[in-house]
Amino acid sequence: MVKRHGGCRHYYRKEIFQTIVKEGQLKGIIFTFVWAFDEEEDWEYVNEIKMLFESNRSNVVFIELEADIKERLKRNRTEYRLQEKPTKRNVDLSEQELKESVLRHRLQSLEGEIKHEQYLKINNMHLSAKEVADIIQQRFIT
Repeated sequence: MVKRHGGCRHYYRKEIFQTIVKEGQLKGIIFTFVWAFDEEEDWEYVNEIKMLFESNRSNVVFIELEADIKERLKRNRTEYRLQEKPTKRNVDLSEQELKESVLRHRLQSLEGEIKHEQYLKINNMHLSAKEVADIIQQRFIT
């Protein structure tokens, strides 16, 4: 059985994060991750990354974005997304993977499930990226 996230992706991301922590030069990093809340492997991975940064006295904030499948499929075809995410350029394959992941996994947290103090869940169905960024900034930066 193939795991949802390949070992290589976890390995390379972890290597990058360890370098960031070691160098200590960045003021911040945004890391996106499609979290399968029904997969223990994903919980362990997120916790491992969280602990890596917190062990270096870095502030970790969790932002969960939610939108329905119809909206996600629409966004999957936007010019900017296709330009910035080469893995999404095969739109048919990308859409198939998105549909399958929604059927196979629980991709939204349950209320109270994420215990991290600095956590915010945003329904961004009808919000622009700027509006979402403003909400995050008001909550955690101001």
